[in-house]
Amino acid sequence: MYKFFAYLNRMKYINRWGLMHSTVNENIMEHSQQVAVVAHALATISNVYFGGSLDANSIAVKALFHETSEVLTGDLPTPIKYFNPEIRDSYKNLEKYANEKLLQHLPSELSAEYAKIVCDESSEEHKFVKYADKICAYIKCLDEVKMSNSEFYKAEKTILKEIKSYKRPEVDYFMDNFVAAYRLTLDELEL
Repeated sequence: MYKFFAYLNRMKYINRWGLMHSTVNENIMEHSQQVAVVAHALATISNVYFGGSLDANSIAVKALFHETSEVLTGDLPTPIKYFNPEIRDSYKNLEKYANEKLLQHLPSELSAEYAKIVCDESSEEHKFVKYADKICAYIKCLDEVKMSNSEFYKAEKTILKEIKSYKRPEVDYFMDNFVAAYRLTLDELEL
């Protein structure tokens, strides 16, 4: 019996934003789906408008699995995760260890294939997942601020500043052309 996919199914129990009061809870399963959609969009924007040659589908799949380790580690809040280089590096090692342990719950042939997805931390595709991850954190802030949750005011500004620092045309294009719509109500979204 192999347990890898049963572990992944538990992503729905791991909530994000643990140190902040959220009006709507967000788990890592739904977050990963949102990151996959945005990462796919960023790659497609890169290919269509900026001469990229990325595999948008591969990037979307990596985004779906980008929080895999958290079924074992939980979601460590960003201020703690990046408090200092020692903690950051230790947590990166813990995530790597958790992913390796999870991959042991697959047949070896499948484990080798999923390792290419779960353990990628340096490719261009991985960078697009990270950009999307940050954009989705910003979108979460927009949602919370829209509901008058002042808990997210500072995070919204801090995350936006980081996104702008990427200086990536794909990211800028997405932010300039799609993010404003996330502020709309359902009635305003209707055609």
